[in-house]
Amino acid sequence: MEKFDIAVIGSGPGGYVAAIKAAQLGARVAVIERAELGGVCLNWGCIPTKALLCSAHVFEQIKAAAQYGIEVEGAVNADFAKVVERSRGVSATMSKGVRFLLDKNKVETICGNAVLDGKGRIAVTKEGETTVVEATHIILATGSRPRVLPNIPIDGEKVISYREALTLSSMPESMVVIGSGAIGVELADFYHTMGCKVTVVEYMPTLVPTEDEEVSKYLERSFRKKKLPFITGATVEKVDIVDGRCHVTVTTAKGTQTIEAEKVLSAAGVTPNTDGLGLESVGIETERGKIKVDSFYRTSAEGVYAIGDIIPTPALAHVASAEAICCVEAIMGRNPEPVDYSAIPACIYTSPEIASVGMRERDAQKAGIEYSVGKFPYTASGKATAMGEKDGFVKLIFDKNSDKLLGAHLIGACVTEMLMEPTLALRLGVTARQIATTVHPHPTMAEAVMEAAEAAHGAAVHV
Repeated sequence: MEKFDIAVIGSGPGGYVAAIKAAQLGARVAVIERAELGGVCLNWGCIPTKALLCSAHVFEQIKAAAQYGIEVEGAVNADFAKVVERSRGVSATMSKGVRFLLDKNKVETICGNAVLDGKGRIAVTKEGETTVVEATHIILATGSRPRVLPNIPIDGEKVISYREALTLSSMPESMVVIGSGAIGVELADFYHTMGCKVTVVEYMPTLVPTEDEEVSKYLERSFRKKKLPFITGATVEKVDIVDGRCHVTVTTAKGTQTIEAEKVLSAAGVTPNTDGLGLESVGIETERGKIKVDSFYRTSAEGVYAIGDIIPTPALAHVASAEAICCVEAIMGRNPEPVDYSAIPACIYTSPEIASVGMRERDAQKAGIEYSVGKFPYTASGKATAMGEKDGFVKLIFDKNSDKLLGAHLIGACVTEMLMEPTLALRLGVTARQIATTVHPHPTMAEAVMEAAEAAHGAAVHV
């Protein structure tokens, strides 16, 4: 029986970061993983989808080469199998990188399915054999899996989840995507760009419904412009398989219709991996399927902690990593500041990209805050015009009394890279005037942030 200071169950962006940070702070650490190192993010989520979208963007750019004065002879075709192969290769490389980092920091990696087995004990089963690992502190970082709608079971063939969508051997002729969160719209955009006939069905009144309403409406306009159909305010009643085709029954306020497609991608969110962990054996409390924790991720069971998608915080890779560092530093007596959930950046990698942090307009209205808005369109940006990327805008929301930033909502090329300035500004309580008077390099896309701050005071020069 092996004993460790800290054992981490799960090796995603929460788990492997926790393990490495703990080892760096002097703990003897083990990480237990039943599948690939790196978890869903590196293998089935963040990284492979971005690789696919990168290929799609290159494909789009080549097809539009004439706009840039570049002549391309002959037809431009995409090899779908090679695009997928490249994506899987990128994921494999990143997974190997996690292995290297764990080995470098002398973290012991244990393969198998982990179940809590009483105070300080974890039963790890692999190929029918079970061993017990003991640890003074146990961090649960088991992530999430695709949510299965009760009326639309996933069979992995006709009705698929994002996992199957990342590894199809050939491109389907048509696809219905259920759900327009980040996963849904990113994969819809990818498949549409590659030539698949895609229809997105969203239950809420707008696409990407968690975003600011202006951003949602702009994405809808963009989808219409690229002829990517979508239906909002819609319920998928059922999916029937008829002669090898999916018949999707969709109900809206206007009535019921049937959409026929080769594949259906169910992208209706994720479910936390808390079942089968043995939570009840150590008395861990849950609420709505997620583990209850305090500010330093302590559960109701002494010596057991939880981070990432299995707790009631945003299910984002970078959030899990931040929670991992805070949790481990608290265990090791470093007295860390709790994670600031008011300044969590979020990105969606469609074309155009979406990036946001902090309050939306409706949040400020609900809170009764008097606010001002500054907007700057990409059509007025020299760099965006030079790039041929004039679709998009930067929108900043400020407290009218203090002038401090409340939220930032961006849509357009490069916005996922531009988001950190508003995120830091929000965290530090920066004002519109401070952003506006900070000299930004020209020409850059980031000038749009400065211009939006000026616009909040009615002082923008270039719009």
